[in-house]
Amino acid sequence: MLYLIGVGINEYDSLSIGSIDILKHSDIVFLDRFTGFLSEEFALKIKNMLNLTNNSNQKNQTKVKFVERWFIEDGREILDNSIEKNVCLLIYGDPLIATTYNELLARAIKQSVHYKVIHSSSGISSLIGESGLHYYKFGKTVTMMSDPLSSITVYDTIYNNICLGLHTLILTEYNNDERPKSSKLNNNVPFFLPPKNVFDLLLEREKDLKLLNLSENSFAIVASQIGSENSKLICGRIKSLLNMQIDTGFNSIIIPGNLHFTEIECLKNLTIMIDEPIDNSAIVDRLPDRMLKRYIPNAKQALDNLIAMIHSEKSISEREYSVVLENAENYLFDAERFYKQGKMELAILSVGYAEGLIDSLRFQKGINPW
Repeated sequence: MLYLIGVGINEYDSLSIGSIDILKHSDIVFLDRFTGFLSEEFALKIKNMLNLTNNSNQKNQTKVKFVERWFIEDGREILDNSIEKNVCLLIYGDPLIATTYNELLARAIKQSVHYKVIHSSSGISSLIGESGLHYYKFGKTVTMMSDPLSSITVYDTIYNNICLGLHTLILTEYNNDERPKSSKLNNNVPFFLPPKNVFDLLLEREKDLKLLNLSENSFAIVASQIGSENSKLICGRIKSLLNMQIDTGFNSIIIPGNLHFTEIECLKNLTIMIDEPIDNSAIVDRLPDRMLKRYIPNAKQALDNLIAMIHSEKSISEREYSVVLENAENYLFDAERFYKQGKMELAILSVGYAEGLIDSLRFQKGINPW
């Protein structure tokens, strides 16, 4: 039997009574150090608890060991042992947040391996809840790695979310296998990407893309070690957060979109607020905005030019094309009205119809108003 057991966000203290009972009857316990960090102290508590349970039969001691990424992704030893033994996988947070374990369960079913999932608190839902932001206002979650190229995906995700007024949760790289050469951490300590690195990478990416209008004045939230005794949430402008000394460990960042007044009230009371919140979505350079700021004036100028050309061309009957010109003018009026109302798709559609009518006369009469 295979058991996927969620440890929760506070290691041994957040293990459920049911999970502990399963562990006491297990043959092998694997501690996952791929999808999240579990400490040596936690492993020692598990071993001590199991040693007390197994004292009556020293020959059948439960095996407890940490496992790395390759072991979990390979999965063969886990599944092979689960056929005849009780195998427990202890996983930080909730087991099925990481897609690695969905794949493992799919393979277990194909090999007729029985399994059970013991769910627990997730670090993701916990930090969102503690921030006071509305959970349903979060868009796609993304992870920032130490590799600068990863900032492209992170930047694009923030942009797509914020265009919809949504918040973005940025998880930061955790690596227990190997660390960047620049890391000054002790070899026995896993690498956690500091929040400052995340902000630096995003600000650098802004210089190239210039879509978010992200700057040191943008508003952000840093969630540090949620679930531990050192748990804290700090929010403010990026320039304030850059100067803060934040403990190493699990840190995540939230780039808010449009903030509801109840969210602002929660931030003021539930977090350490350095600066007043601002609406990051108000200054973002949206693609529809850029399109309409060019298309509407260009189409209006083309229509004016077309009318002037028709007036000056004696061989063309103005009355014959008055309906086409009037409709093009009406479409442009609608485009401006929809744009002001924030109905971007309708605005772009209306401009397209106007341009189509203008081009129909251009192709038919061979006059180019563009």
